[in-house]
Amino acid sequence: MSEQAKTFGQIIAAQRRELFMSQRDLASQIKREGDIAISAAYLNDIEHDRRSPVSELVKQFAQVLKLDPDYLAYLAGRFSDDQKLRGLPQDKFVEGMKAFRKVTRR
Repeated sequence: MSEQAKTFGQIIAAQRRELFMSQRDLASQIKREGDIAISAAYLNDIEHDRRSPVSELVKQFAQVLKLDPDYLAYLAGRFSDDQKLRGLPQDKFVEGMKAFRKVTRR
């Protein structure tokens, strides 16, 4: 399977293995609100695409696994919460999406 066709969960699992981490090791470094680590079972669900993490967890996965946070947010179906995108006028957003689609057309 090409990297372009991989899912969020597949990318997380592959990079975790690349870094010689167990699911338990990775899960212990990803924190929910209240500074509570996610469970290995929850991570397993994410890696098998049975669950989709919230944006804050996506950022943590990117940091711990040394992956691009914007690409992970895209794979997870989340928009980046980049401050530059907040409050963007509709015409600028539409213009940006058109440019994105033009660049990503096959």
